[in-house]
Amino acid sequence: MKSLKISAFLLLILLLGSVSSTSGQDTLSISLQEFIEKGLERSGQVEYLSNAVDLAENSLRQARDQRILPRINLSTQHGLIPGVLSQREDLTENEYYLDPNLSNNWEDWAIFTRAEVSAAQPIYTWGAINNAINATESAANAAQFRFEAEKSEIELRLFDLYYSYQLALEMERILNEADDQLRQVERQLNDMQEEGDPDLDQSDVFKFDIFKAEFEVQREEVRQSLDNVRRVWAYVLDPSQNNVYEPVSLFLEAVPFELESYDYYESVAMSERPELRGAEAGISAAESQIDAVKSQYYPSLFLGLSASYANTPNRPRQSNPFIVNSTNYASLAFGLSFRQNLNFLTTQTKVDRAQIQRKRVENLKGALTDGIVLELNETYRKAAVAEKRVIQLEEVLSISKNWVRQEQLDYDFGFGDVKDLLDSVQKELETRVELKQNTFELNKRIAELYKAAGIPVQQISIN
Repeated sequence: MKSLKISAFLLLILLLGSVSSTSGQDTLSISLQEFIEKGLERSGQVEYLSNAVDLAENSLRQARDQRILPRINLSTQHGLIPGVLSQREDLTENEYYLDPNLSNNWEDWAIFTRAEVSAAQPIYTWGAINNAINATESAANAAQFRFEAEKSEIELRLFDLYYSYQLALEMERILNEADDQLRQVERQLNDMQEEGDPDLDQSDVFKFDIFKAEFEVQREEVRQSLDNVRRVWAYVLDPSQNNVYEPVSLFLEAVPFELESYDYYESVAMSERPELRGAEAGISAAESQIDAVKSQYYPSLFLGLSASYANTPNRPRQSNPFIVNSTNYASLAFGLSFRQNLNFLTTQTKVDRAQIQRKRVENLKGALTDGIVLELNETYRKAAVAEKRVIQLEEVLSISKNWVRQEQLDYDFGFGDVKDLLDSVQKELETRVELKQNTFELNKRIAELYKAAGIPVQQISIN
């Protein structure tokens, strides 16, 4: 009965919202696909992981913004300043700069305003900007693939949780049906005791009492497991709603599945596993980063623009082009400029660092490939064994049912043995429980195989 325990699924509580009490609840059926989708929508971990994707996409937008006016600055200054006073009557205001005795007029005050704008537009950078954009775009793709890999883990846990509900319902149903058989055996034992039947062995009575006590423990375990599953489902499917959800089918069956060859799953995994695709995107980002850094060896061509304007009403503007009144003037300048980083040793160090990062990601891809192959081999083996075990248990259950019917008929005709009848009932009960547990295990192993091969778990069809 250990597989009935779903404490592992309670970890999903950390991913989802808080619980609130509901009243007037409606019972609704929900499919596996809908259950996974709702669980992902309410998962706090999914939202947290998606933030990394948003940050990567934000970095990509920033890189693209560098193509048009990556640097444009505006600064302003404001204040009160006095006017100027000249004692020479032969000078106009435009010629005040010729007066060596020009002084401040402390009786004439005005507001000083100045604005300065500077901008630089790259014209040719030897591919630095395009390579930087390519690097951030590949990094954004890598972040998306990492998100998909993490999300597949959550989908797998939700898959297990969905079928754990069916398993708990099956266990409850099996024990309820077995309870009728046990009561029938108990009545027969009581009748034999009252009649003083010499064929009744007291040890059989003790064995039955022990089995009945153990049966009650199992019944309580199933009841608690079912309550546990329902509470966790409430966390997953938003407890704030006045609805109670249950699986579309209340019976646990093996998902329709045909085991393909191992080579098929490995081929799919090598092309679809998000971890590998993320590593490939990381390699592409590293290569673009190397090209971007190498462009610093060459001079970049920019178009520069600067403009400034100052105005103070009590300060005259000077018309001489060689004389500028810093409080009252206007200017505009633009032209081409070259920028060259002459510290080539630093540039080479940056190139070396980018190459090391590329090598590191290449090694990561190799390590991921090794891990995926090992994981795929293990999940394939477990899925194959689980499939075979379910087939054999179905055959064992058929034999056990025939055994119970035969022992019951023998007992009814008066030449049966109570011990054999009890053994047959116990064996059938154990086989039914084991079959459902292994059916759940088979579904779980199939989902793990799908995940290991990079196939979405939601593609597993259900009846």
